[in-house]
Amino acid sequence: MSSRRAVSSASGPHGYQSTGLCACCCRYGLVSWIKRLVCAGVTIVRVSESRDATLSHRRHFVIVSKLLWVLRFVSNTPSPADSPTAPWWRDALLLACLLALFFGVGLGERALWHPDEGRYSEIPREMVETGDYVTPRLNGVKYFEKPVLFYWLQAGAIKLFGVSEWALRLWPALLALAGVLAVYGAGRALWGRRAGLVAAAVLATSPLYYLMARIITLDMAVSVFLTGALLAFLLGVRAPPGRTRTLYLYGFYALCAAATLTKGLIGLVIPALVIGTWIVLLWDWRLLLSIRLPTGLLLFLALAAPWHWLASRANPEFAQFYFIHEHFERYLTTTHGRYQPWWFFAPVLILGMLPWIGLVFPALRDSLTGWRQRREELFLLLWAGLVFAFFSASSSKLIPYILPILPPLALLIGRYLTASAPQAKGLRFGFWLLLVCAAMLALYIGVELARRPEVQQDVRQLGGGAFLLASGVVLVAVTHFFLGRTASVTRPLAALAAAATLFAGALGASLPALDDKYSVRSLATALKARLAATDEVMVYRAYYQDLPLYLARRVTVVDWKGELEFGMRQEDVSGWMIDEPEFRRRWQSPRTVYMITGRENVEELRAKGLALHILKTADDNTLLINREPAP
Repeated sequence: MSSRRAVSSASGPHGYQSTGLCACCCRYGLVSWIKRLVCAGVTIVRVSESRDATLSHRRHFVIVSKLLWVLRFVSNTPSPADSPTAPWWRDALLLACLLALFFGVGLGERALWHPDEGRYSEIPREMVETGDYVTPRLNGVKYFEKPVLFYWLQAGAIKLFGVSEWALRLWPALLALAGVLAVYGAGRALWGRRAGLVAAAVLATSPLYYLMARIITLDMAVSVFLTGALLAFLLGVRAPPGRTRTLYLYGFYALCAAATLTKGLIGLVIPALVIGTWIVLLWDWRLLLSIRLPTGLLLFLALAAPWHWLASRANPEFAQFYFIHEHFERYLTTTHGRYQPWWFFAPVLILGMLPWIGLVFPALRDSLTGWRQRREELFLLLWAGLVFAFFSASSSKLIPYILPILPPLALLIGRYLTASAPQAKGLRFGFWLLLVCAAMLALYIGVELARRPEVQQDVRQLGGGAFLLASGVVLVAVTHFFLGRTASVTRPLAALAAAATLFAGALGASLPALDDKYSVRSLATALKARLAATDEVMVYRAYYQDLPLYLARRVTVVDWKGELEFGMRQEDVSGWMIDEPEFRRRWQSPRTVYMITGRENVEELRAKGLALHILKTADDNTLLINREPAP
């Protein structure tokens, strides 16, 4: 009883503790909700993080207890009054601090997974090592599949902080934070502070966005640059003529150049597609006279063209491969082996926006009402719809490609929930849609578990993380149920944000359990302890993209070409890209040679008469040496 009085006496006006930073931000309405919910999610992530393959029952208890605390807070606390006059910088500062924790906690716990994380870390490491920032190289082989801006950013992180998982994931996390802040700022400018905060919460806690903030790929960078560009354009054409409009519009062209330097011509094609369609539907051709088109294009070329020119001058083969093969052939043909059916991105979007997917369709339907008079909503609808259609029509599809449609959908949800009272019918539709999606997902997972043993293995390795993910889905359905049966959306919206935070945090905290399946860090660590400068390291019939990074040296690749095939034809790389006969000669030489290969290759090589000595195994990969290891 005494402890309860003590808590009550230290509590704020709604019965919860309001000391320190929490007391300061309780005055700011919805911000305090977001802060508490995100902080709860961060606590969940920190409690659940472990490099072990399983989570203990004690961790389960702490995580579930924390979740129950969140739900109790949500259900017992009256809705705080929104403060539309609060300074934008105060919201932005608080959001930045919270998001830095949300995206940043445990950033270095998980190993670098191949192929993407290894590739997009090794290329900048080699840039720093060689001093050549024009020609990208992967394992010493020319690699022209992507432009260089993200490599430059990664190289800067390596120079500042060294080579580590945390340093190499810093830029995706920072860019994700910037993307959420941009969405908050746009939502506030268009429909008010509350809409901006809700949109920011939706985007930050969408599982696809959260995961890509913690994975080293180009997709978060290009998504944020495209988001910044399109939002700058939209705010620029709304601004009155003057300095503000000019800054917005030139910012648009500069960010288009950044997107182009990150992932190629889509940095120009997607904005042109969205803006061109918007102008045609509005039939407002006067806009072309007010968007600084001639000088803006000059700015774009001044930023985007120099590297392309330098790369072409240093590498005559660059232009044909980069522009034709990597853009047109990738989009129009199945050359890259990434073909998926036209509907591929529909389930990706459903999973990637859980639990908010139930609100997407009510928000879209509401935004379509009177669309000719709702220019901003139409712009966001076209942004989401055209990007979705553009990549669905491509012959090359990967999950992160639709990341750029999450920001406009988050903004439309923020407007729908805060511009006016959402219709109960629309919310109920969203609830039932989520249940249908959850049922279909459960059916799909059941089928995959039944027919694919490797999926069963992944679930076993995830251990408690899989339990948390399943619990998160159930909680999401429950919060949507209440969201469809209440006149006020503040409390259930906060509960939904708590569920989304739990789901995203549990997802991120579960992934290190799969390190041995998708990374050779443990093998590289064991190898590095034994490796001498004169020893040779090989990989057989594969290329583990993270291995050169962990060893800080080039490796010899045996009987494999893959994405390095084009670069192998441009220079003499026969010293380290070798065939089977050369491999046998080196393996049987007096020199100490180490090799990492799949377990299935070990018996095959032994049957060919090669002496193989196993040093370590991790999942399906094996570390071998060509002589009896020293004790």
